[in-house]
Amino acid sequence: FFLALVATHDTSIATMADQPPPAAVEAASAAADDLSSKVASMNVAGSSEGGSGGKSGGKKKKGGGGGGGGNNGNNNNNNNSSSKKAPPPPPREWTPEMQADYDRILSVGEECISATELRGLITAKGRGSDHAAGFNLYDGFEPSGRMHIAQGVFKAMNVNKCTSDGTNSTFVFWVADWFALMNDKMGGDLSKIQIVGQYLIEVWKAAGMDLTNVVFKWASDEITNNADRYWPTMLDVARRFNITRIKKCCQIMGRLEGSLTSAQVLYPLMQCTDVFFLRADICQLGVDQRKVNMLAREYCDAARIKRKPIILSHHMLYGLKAGQEKMSKSDPDSAVFMEDTVEDVERKIMAAYCPSRAEAAASTEGEADNATTDDAGKESMHLTEDTLKNPCLDYIEHIILSPPGATFTVGSTTYTDFPTIKAAFVEGIISESDLKRGLIDELNQLLDPVRKHFAEDERARGLLEQVRQFKRETAAAAGSSGSGSGGGAGTAQPAQTRRLNLVELGKVQPNCHLVLAPMPSVRPTLQEALDTLDQLKAKAKSTAADTAEGDLVLFLSDWTAKVCNAVDADAKAIDAYYTILLTSLKSLDAELMARVSIIRQSDAVLSDPSNYWISVINVGRHFMLDDVMGDTLQDNDCVGNVIGRLMLVGDVMGLEPASIALPARSAESATIHTLIGRYFHEKLAGMSTPSTMLVESPSLALQEAKESDAHKTENDEYFLLDDPKVHGKSKMKKAFCEPGNVEFCPPIVVSFAFADGGEIAISRSEENGGDVTYTQQADMEADFQSGALHPGDLKAAAFGIMVTTLTRLADGIKADPDTAKAGKCLKQAEKKAAKSKKGGGKK
Repeated sequence: FFLALVATHDTSIATMADQPPPAAVEAASAAADDLSSKVASMNVAGSSEGGSGGKSGGKKKKGGGGGGGGNNGNNNNNNNSSSKKAPPPPPREWTPEMQADYDRILSVGEECISATELRGLITAKGRGSDHAAGFNLYDGFEPSGRMHIAQGVFKAMNVNKCTSDGTNSTFVFWVADWFALMNDKMGGDLSKIQIVGQYLIEVWKAAGMDLTNVVFKWASDEITNNADRYWPTMLDVARRFNITRIKKCCQIMGRLEGSLTSAQVLYPLMQCTDVFFLRADICQLGVDQRKVNMLAREYCDAARIKRKPIILSHHMLYGLKAGQEKMSKSDPDSAVFMEDTVEDVERKIMAAYCPSRAEAAASTEGEADNATTDDAGKESMHLTEDTLKNPCLDYIEHIILSPPGATFTVGSTTYTDFPTIKAAFVEGIISESDLKRGLIDELNQLLDPVRKHFAEDERARGLLEQVRQFKRETAAAAGSSGSGSGGGAGTAQPAQTRRLNLVELGKVQPNCHLVLAPMPSVRPTLQEALDTLDQLKAKAKSTAADTAEGDLVLFLSDWTAKVCNAVDADAKAIDAYYTILLTSLKSLDAELMARVSIIRQSDAVLSDPSNYWISVINVGRHFMLDDVMGDTLQDNDCVGNVIGRLMLVGDVMGLEPASIALPARSAESATIHTLIGRYFHEKLAGMSTPSTMLVESPSLALQEAKESDAHKTENDEYFLLDDPKVHGKSKMKKAFCEPGNVEFCPPIVVSFAFADGGEIAISRSEENGGDVTYTQQADMEADFQSGALHPGDLKAAAFGIMVTTLTRLADGIKADPDTAKAGKCLKQAEKKAAKSKKGGGKK
């Protein structure tokens, strides 16, 4: 792919600092501060807090303040002055220097959301405040080897404006080396990628960026070292948006909505996460990144984060050719690049598109279709109307005249403002040739210090030569791989598969049999437990030999449950569900469960997070979004479901099982089976594809399916794992049991599912046929169909079986304090969900 996908698109790609590789990179701020933590707390639970003394999004407690006052308003009537809330400090005076900072920073953006918030930020953290760390601005980039003038000179000018002396600000750049690794840049060699990053540092130094208040964070270090904070936040972002909303961010990737891979849905979520991970007060990226930055603000609303990041979107420079909405690294003639020679600059500018009047034929790429399509990938990257779309004038306005006091000279005339230059050109006072000659002179003056630096500085010269060598090697490898279909010395070898390897880490035995635990709910059902046991038993039934101890694996997908919004992504409720499920499974079949290894997804992932998430993203890169959505997901569904399916394939890669059991009744099983089979077959030639078993468990439904939800009484439709034993009789008494109907007869099915020893004894008087014992379900069904077995006698036997089963479950829960506590936790979660539903979804 052409991937400026993850941190930012190439046209909004920022900069790196003159610093050693990741291990030596310092934090942007020595300590978290109150405002930043509210804007961008990495703790999902904590990030939902509002102002002190009150719940986020809700009303503050009367007189509650910072705590200790209690909920009783009468406490505020005490005469103890120490209990009174301290008055807020008087507002800071808005000084001319603060106004200058505000104007200078605002000039960077083609749009600011919002200017009022920017003023408030400067007041709270800016010049003259008592805030030691000041405020943070953020941009990011992927080291890919080339830098055009927008990334080099234009970005340097904007950074200098935002971090001018005394502003009390820090520009944080996200060096997306980890993402470059995922996208196989520089052959997937992280050391080479970091050398490219160091080369870019030298470019920015020479281009005049003041690095005094600039900090660079390397993704390879930051995400890996903080995986337990970064990835849960990403999952929380994903669970709050539907697929349609994330598709609207496709412009950041230079893609159309209908051509997205599933990984290209993951990247906007990660970029949104970066904003909070880096504690950004201001997102200072290009207009092409606007939609994902707005996603960050929408996430604040959803997660009830009080302070939103300010969006300061800079202008996107046109490409030099007619109709090019932006520059492109893949087209060397679409832009002036920082390493261009004097001759390169002259050739490109003299050939550049330079109209003096609007031309219909020169409409920008993608714009022609805007009238007939809503595809976000075709939307314009410019927020201001420009009928000329002249790239030469664009360079003059946004690069040459960007620094304060800058001028532009054409022939013997020097201009100080852009409107005058544009008017003179449109009116013919300035000819196209003269305009271009003046622009060439100005550009070469900007690039000369860069050329000189790489010619005279030994370190910079060495880095440039290494980068050029990397490019030659990459081009040679690409040429060799495309020169024929056979192998040979010149053929590029496939990169080693990056994945979690739980066998190598000693977490599981080789060739295990894998079962995925059900998705958590606030009401764990007996059906879910039966399905799980049957899936665990499926391997033993499929082989002649008994399974070895420990080679059965039950996988608890707690992070997938979070991203799929199970039990409202409540971590405590998710854990509680699994606790009750495991205790119940042991109560129902202790011998089997003694042979089962329990693996929790979050623990497995955190044992090697980099390789795991690289594998997940690579799965996403392989499949189109429609493939992962299958027939069961629609655009209005939560995008977390897409992420969950990608994670599932990554989980299977990490476990490397010989077999997987999936519930046959689940609509998702077919899609999951297809994704796993295809990926192993198409991308993992060195690994054996696990066999998939679709396991059909008997249905424990007690009532026929009802057409209308209004007639449902869920309490009587199925058994719960925490049902009291009396429900064994009461629910079975109400169970559907039509005489002679064996197509749907819950008492027969449930009885054989839980009968000890597989025998069901029916007690009845001699005149009604006497006692009878059934060992085969078919025999019981035959008698029931013929009328030889009466529904009352059948239900009487079923009563006893279910009372015994529920007693066993209840005893297991009661015997374990943690499970008993888990039951209470789920009850609370259920009440919370009911209250939220009653209140229209408000929390």
